Amino acid sequence: MSGKQAPEATQLEERLRRSIRDIPDFPKPGISFKDITPLLLEPRLFHDCIGALADWVVEREATKVLGVDARGFLFAGPVADRLGLGLVPARKPGKLPYSTVSESYNLEYGVNTLELHTDAVQPGERVAIVDDLLATGGTVEAASRLVEILGGSVVGLAFVIELGFLNGRARLDGYETMSLVTFD
Repeated sequence: MSGKQAPEATQLEERLRRSIRDIPDFPKPGISFKDITPLLLEPRLFHDCIGALADWVVEREATKVLGVDARGFLFAGPVADRLGLGLVPARKPGKLPYSTVSESYNLEYGVNTLELHTDAVQPGERVAIVDDLLATGGTVEAASRLVEILGGSVVGLAFVIELGFLNGRARLDGYETMSLVTFD
């Protein structure tokens, strides 16, 4: 987390750092994948992670939480539930059954597209985006554009992991952004 940290925030960051493992050459050679599976297997750590994300989201006075397909759903869903907010799924093409808007973006290892239902965000709604990972920023930038296309306002971007060496925050200028743990 950025700025001065409370002791419990520092403790959570260290617990997360110890639980996230690197998988070399996944999904392609040269990529070091941050595997969150061990975090998910530790109920207390997962609970505390969701709590920290929810505390940050509630301070932004969000009216909805957007989760990005697919690992973002693991964190956004519980945050929305804990706060009693609606959950907006940002999905890959062809996964949503109703009318959609879409936005393409570049990944660190390819190109992808996200879609939202056209009625997922109403004009004036305050949307917090919660995802597992901030890398180059392309995914969350696309999700933010979709919220704004539908007339919503992005009030914050919250991540479990940030890959600081990829400088994704620079791409997100103008959005309040936080990460629970950063790997430089």
